[in-house]
Amino acid sequence: MPTPFTIAVPDERLADIRARVERFDWDDFPDAGGWRSGVGLADLRRLVDHWLTRYDWRAQEARLNRLPQFTAEVLGQRLHFVHAKGDGSKPPVMLVHGWPGSFLEFERLVEPLVADGHDVVVPSLPGYGFSGRPAEPIGPRRTAELFHRVMIELFGAGRYLLQGGDWGSAVTAWMAHGHPDAVAGLHLNMVLVQAADAVPKTPDELAWAKRRSDLRQEETGYSLEQGTRPQTLAFALTESPVGLAAWIAEKMRNWSDCGGDVESVFSKDEILANVSLYWFTGAIGSSFWPYYARHHGPWPIPDGRTVDVPMGYCEFPAEIVRPPRSLAERTFTDIRRWSVMPRGGHFAAMEQPDALADEIRAFYRPLRG
Repeated sequence: MPTPFTIAVPDERLADIRARVERFDWDDFPDAGGWRSGVGLADLRRLVDHWLTRYDWRAQEARLNRLPQFTAEVLGQRLHFVHAKGDGSKPPVMLVHGWPGSFLEFERLVEPLVADGHDVVVPSLPGYGFSGRPAEPIGPRRTAELFHRVMIELFGAGRYLLQGGDWGSAVTAWMAHGHPDAVAGLHLNMVLVQAADAVPKTPDELAWAKRRSDLRQEETGYSLEQGTRPQTLAFALTESPVGLAAWIAEKMRNWSDCGGDVESVFSKDEILANVSLYWFTGAIGSSFWPYYARHHGPWPIPDGRTVDVPMGYCEFPAEIVRPPRSLAERTFTDIRRWSVMPRGGHFAAMEQPDALADEIRAFYRPLRG
């Protein structure tokens, strides 16, 4: 049975993080070329100054606690999730986040979907946020079984809808692959495809191959480290809140549609709420487990397997992974909606919540639960 959950960070944890941030020695970090070699020093210092002088975690905590939250033991794994109830006129929906995100990414999508009549479930991935720490690396396929069980235990044997990006796209794709009779529809804002043997032929495929090459050159160092030596990295980031802020804020800037100005998309409070959630839960190390599992196991979804439920997709222009439809069709055999969006990036539910909500509704509307 789910147990109601309230976020309540002890005062001593707040005092500890403040003390750590205050004693950080900035003199050891000369500005090495702005953002060219990593996080920009000047921008990070402004973020940390806000952390010390204006940021109020208790206000963030009170806002998040307005979401109805629960924990439950599922197949031996403690899971945290939001469950907001609609009027039951539409099938339930599960929204699944990725890295370096959290359940709070979907905060502005919950109310519109509930207003439409859906029950909305937003879980924290195993090892993330207030979910328990897995004893060993856990990847998207295992997580998919856990989340399917959550939906069955909450709603019985009826059909449900899914939405995801980043790791959420891999988890929900595995849910749809493994339980097609239960999944009425799958909506994604990031598509992961295994197309290593694909020879690009069309202009879109050639552009995809070029983007993939550029991505490997400049943007995959974090993934290799998190996928091969996650524990070593975790020691450093669990010790330094400034280091943790740098690691996460870099991705929120580089992967969003912000044109280099992260605060044109996210407020300092939004960035720090996400960083704080990782810090207060000690989750950064276990948040790397999906990378380790992927690096040492099959890619989601492997070549030769398909997802055959109705699928819809939003392509946001600043998303880091944007395969062409011709490659996506190798995995997803029933694509019903493929929308190219004018603005937005990797964190679509935070960057463009209204546009994403409209697309989700348009995809879900004709499906039968």
